[in-house]
Amino acid sequence: MSEHTPAATNQPKSATRGVPSMVWRAGQERRLSLLDHAVNLSGKKVLVDGCGIGMYVKGIRRFTEQVVGLDIEVERVTEGLHNGVPNLLAAVCERLPFPDSSFDVVFSHEVLEHVQDDRAACREMARILRPGGRAAIFVPNRLYPFETHGVYISGHYHFGNKPFVNWLPDHWRNRLAPHVRAYTSKGLRDLFVGAPMKVISHTQVYPGFDNIVAHYGLAGKALRGMLQALESSPLRGFGLSHFLIMQRE
Repeated sequence: MSEHTPAATNQPKSATRGVPSMVWRAGQERRLSLLDHAVNLSGKKVLVDGCGIGMYVKGIRRFTEQVVGLDIEVERVTEGLHNGVPNLLAAVCERLPFPDSSFDVVFSHEVLEHVQDDRAACREMARILRPGGRAAIFVPNRLYPFETHGVYISGHYHFGNKPFVNWLPDHWRNRLAPHVRAYTSKGLRDLFVGAPMKVISHTQVYPGFDNIVAHYGLAGKALRGMLQALESSPLRGFGLSHFLIMQRE
């Protein structure tokens, strides 16, 4: 079983599909800033591919009103619409309900690790992008020392950050975490092999540590600053998430 084919077992929805951003804090604000720096959101037509209840759709609307959010969960889309976030719809990432060359930007935030077919989802991103359009992707990094989605032990799901799981060989890592992928740098870029896309940038980012900052104040902020500073060093490779920018040729 490769990093791209997690086991299709009977698992709770929160494990297989993750939990969407329900609040907006410094971590989300930072990732929105990274996104804007990479793609220049102003005036662009944007798809948030896997939008949850639409927190990033709402954030991106500061830069452009031409933003659409899509999620597989009808309940999440309904909640977002109820909360006043417009232009949300329910569909799957592997079969986007849009014509070719429809968008300037596709934003996929911690979604590919959960979809049934991540390669198909990436082909769809390429299909709906206009020439010169960009896909911006955050996904879990296989080198990060914690599996943040929990693990299965003896058939029982244990939520939370579990150390060193992602450093295990594929066979053992995927037995403990069959519900979610974690990507190597090469494995992530290989999802686009055969698509008319080229790499613009690829790096790794450390967490926002919002819960730690909330509990420990200045000490938490100091820890966050110290670890995020590693993004400018070779140790960035151990960050929480990959941040990949691909451009349609």
